[in-house]
Amino acid sequence: MQFLTTTSEGYISLFFTLALMLVLLYFMIYRPQKKQEKKDAAMRSSLEIGDQVTTIGGVIGRVVAIKDDTFVLETGADRVKIRFTKSAISSVEKLNMDKAPADKK
Repeated sequence: MQFLTTTSEGYISLFFTLALMLVLLYFMIYRPQKKQEKKDAAMRSSLEIGDQVTTIGGVIGRVVAIKDDTFVLETGADRVKIRFTKSAISSVEKLNMDKAPADKK
């Protein structure tokens, strides 16, 4: 009878260990990933014309047009225009009209 008690205690211990591992995985992997996805979605939805954008491919330029799930990026002095999907955005630097450079004499 002692053998059955030891085995059931072993199963209970194994169950709690697995449950603890699942909880740790949730808080260390799944939750931060969801938080980052929400942050990225907010960044993409706040995209405006004139913002400077860096794509996941490394293309840097200014947004000149926005449609449903795409935007047009103007790059360089030669003003090349390229259409991307919003999911290609890596980072956005907002156009700040409040901090216009002051005239220096």
